[in-house]
Amino acid sequence: MVFYPERYQISTVFLEFWKRRRAVLAYDWDLIDWEEEEDEIRPQFEAKYSKKERMNPISGKPEPYQAFTDKYSRLIVSASGIFFMILVVIAAVFGIVIYRVITVSTFAAFGWALIRNNSQVATTGTAVCINFCMIMLLNVLYEKVALLLTNLEQPRTESEWENSFTLKMFLFQFVNLNSSTFYIAFFLGRFTGRPGAYLRLINHWKLEECHPSGCLIDLCMQMGIIMVLKQTWNNFMELGYPLIQNWWTRRRLRREHGKNAKASFPQWEKDYNLQPMNEYGLFDEYLEMILQFGFTTIFVAAFPLAPLLALINNVIEIRLDAYKFVTQWRRPLPSQAKDIGIWYGILEGIGILSVITNAFVIAVTSDFIPRLVYAYKYGPCAGQGRAGEGCMMGYVNASLSIFRVSDFEGKSQSMTNGSELFGEAVKYCRYRDYRELPDSAEPYAYTLQFWHVLAARLAFIIVFEHMVFSIKTLIAYLIPDLPKDLRDRMRREKYLIQEMMYEAELERLQKEKNDKKKKKKEQAHHKEWP
Repeated sequence: MVFYPERYQISTVFLEFWKRRRAVLAYDWDLIDWEEEEDEIRPQFEAKYSKKERMNPISGKPEPYQAFTDKYSRLIVSASGIFFMILVVIAAVFGIVIYRVITVSTFAAFGWALIRNNSQVATTGTAVCINFCMIMLLNVLYEKVALLLTNLEQPRTESEWENSFTLKMFLFQFVNLNSSTFYIAFFLGRFTGRPGAYLRLINHWKLEECHPSGCLIDLCMQMGIIMVLKQTWNNFMELGYPLIQNWWTRRRLRREHGKNAKASFPQWEKDYNLQPMNEYGLFDEYLEMILQFGFTTIFVAAFPLAPLLALINNVIEIRLDAYKFVTQWRRPLPSQAKDIGIWYGILEGIGILSVITNAFVIAVTSDFIPRLVYAYKYGPCAGQGRAGEGCMMGYVNASLSIFRVSDFEGKSQSMTNGSELFGEAVKYCRYRDYRELPDSAEPYAYTLQFWHVLAARLAFIIVFEHMVFSIKTLIAYLIPDLPKDLRDRMRREKYLIQEMMYEAELERLQKEKNDKKKKKKEQAHHKEWP
């Protein structure tokens, strides 16, 4: 595996250029100086706390007041609800793990040769499909729970309510969508034990291991299936649901007013019979894009096709959304917004998380570090300070340990000794690990190469993260938040305003001076009058 640190700076460049674009849009719509403090208090908050008021330090007017103890007790209950729902997701992932453990042994003994020979792939594929169904079912539950917990907190303004609800929905769906992916990337096959000392579930089923070619195959399959299925389902629901609802409305109108009734309706009534925009506005659109952004950045080292799939999906969705907004939905009501709100902070958080996860994927999940250690320390080029062609000779043999067949535990004993295939009984087999020989002083203990690989992995994670974060910080510093032409226009506008104020003030002073002169002349004229 070859990694390029510049790949992980794309999210930083994207966010920095989005800030520039946001500034241009805010300036064009005259929202640069618009503040969300102008939001009014929610009627629910005012009705709940109208009995207790205090003076607003800004406006100087009395307003409903929520006590400190009441506010934070509600936040604690809400946080407990979030934690409980995350535990539900973990429990669902554990259920998938149990399914994989039981099914892999079932498929290995399957009567159909195609399934039996590809038991690992069949197990992973079916588990991913079941996991996707669970994800879609839990998403329905999470929306109701997030709404309940947000209303329980009693946010003061609409913007606070939206930010709270957005954060909960993102946390729920992000954990729901990526928990199984994190399990495959960092936990699958890490705690299975070794031949002769396997860890078993309920002392019966051996825990699942990665594919012989490595865990990246399982991770790539998991991400590919989930991403394709979710994008397909979202596009179908976004367009299919309003199409079905509008068809049903037209059918009802034909029953009530006749077949040609719709043609006689005025345009406003035709528009009214379309489907209303959902109560959360563009929330679902934002959430879909944010989750897609996570897919294209968090595990991009394991699934490089994710950005291409996202691009294809977005090209299709642009046209679907245009058709939906123009022909299937009523015209949405506009509202002022200076930026995308809490979504920008979520995007920054995903960017930081993507650096960390990709560092662990490269160091822990892939074979990049073991191959590097072998090339410089144990291979034919060891001690030469280079790792060119031919330096990986013998790597596969060095990555496999030797196990004595007679040391198998009772539940792992083979039905045959292999003599029918090899002509003699098999005494030793190989498995992927770094362990001592069966006849050594410490049989099956970790070798020195294992500790070298572990140290190299930890060192790579630290160096990689610091290097990428330094580049991210440098890029963020080099790209200004405001385009130069916009900054010049804002300075020009400010200069013109100051000039207008100066001229207005100068005109006012000149007028006052002329009025004083005129008044003095009138007074002098009155004094001269006999």
